[in-house]
Amino acid sequence: MHLIAAIQLFPDGTMFVHIAIILVMIWILNKTLFKPINDVIAAREKNKGHEGGEAGAILEDVVAKEAAYASEIRDIRNEGYQLIEQRHNAAVAARNEALSKVKEDAAGTLSAGRSEIERQANDARREIETGAEKMADHITATILRG
Repeated sequence: MHLIAAIQLFPDGTMFVHIAIILVMIWILNKTLFKPINDVIAAREKNKGHEGGEAGAILEDVVAKEAAYASEIRDIRNEGYQLIEQRHNAAVAARNEALSKVKEDAAGTLSAGRSEIERQANDARREIETGAEKMADHITATILRG
């Protein structure tokens, strides 16, 4: 029964001394043992790749630069397409202008050709009429003589 009498259920002043000793031990361990371990863990975290640290920052920087590069390429490509479209529209306008000029020239030439044909047709009619009158006079004179 001597063991049961030695166990105390209520804390006394030695408990505060034990708590103080534990706190001093924790402080000493933090300064001597845990600080170098925490430094190694922090350096490892800084240098690891995917989730953070220096390599993660570099990876994020690369992703941001790649997105900016893709955006600039897309903008430049759009400017190129707009320039091509402008030049195409200018070429189409120049072609249409040249085509309308050629059509006007062809219409003028056709009109001049038609008027020349009409003039020649009128001349031919006058010659035929003159020739017909002479022939009629000749036939009449031949009939009257005969």
